[in-house]
Amino acid sequence: MTTTTLPTSQLTDLVAGVRTAIAQHADWNDTAQLVAEELRRNLPTPDVLTPEQRLGSPDRYISHTLHVEPDGSFSIIALVWRPGQLTRIHDHVTWCAFGVIQGVEHEDLFDAELRIVGQSDNHVGDVSGFAPPGDIHRVHNTTDSTAISVHIYGTDVTAIGGSARRYYD
Repeated sequence: MTTTTLPTSQLTDLVAGVRTAIAQHADWNDTAQLVAEELRRNLPTPDVLTPEQRLGSPDRYISHTLHVEPDGSFSIIALVWRPGQLTRIHDHVTWCAFGVIQGVEHEDLFDAELRIVGQSDNHVGDVSGFAPPGDIHRVHNTTDSTAISVHIYGTDVTAIGGSARRYYD
């Protein structure tokens, strides 16, 4: 279940920077990189979420909406991952930038035949951006502590029900 968090002062500069990046009207790959740079400069701290929100859920990773741009051009979501929680293999409906603000998130990257073509452990402060096609991945908290990341998607994910375009078995 997604919950909504009211914007905080931590998000003010980030939101303004994302607006500036999007206003350049670059292609999706370049936009993802421009937004990633803004996220790197303005990466929130875990207290962008309440202590209760930072606990996550024992059942699955959970998302918290931090901001949705009024025109639907982007949304900022925090994801909370307890130990062992993971996504299904998926791709996205639009570009994305993400940054880790607590813990470590392991990412497996796949090619179109679902062969692993890359793996990385993303630590606090690590920021990246990507865009379809070629964005098939799975995220997994492989550590024994809670991980939190901030994701910026090039759409209002609350209106479309999520960021995933397809799931793969």
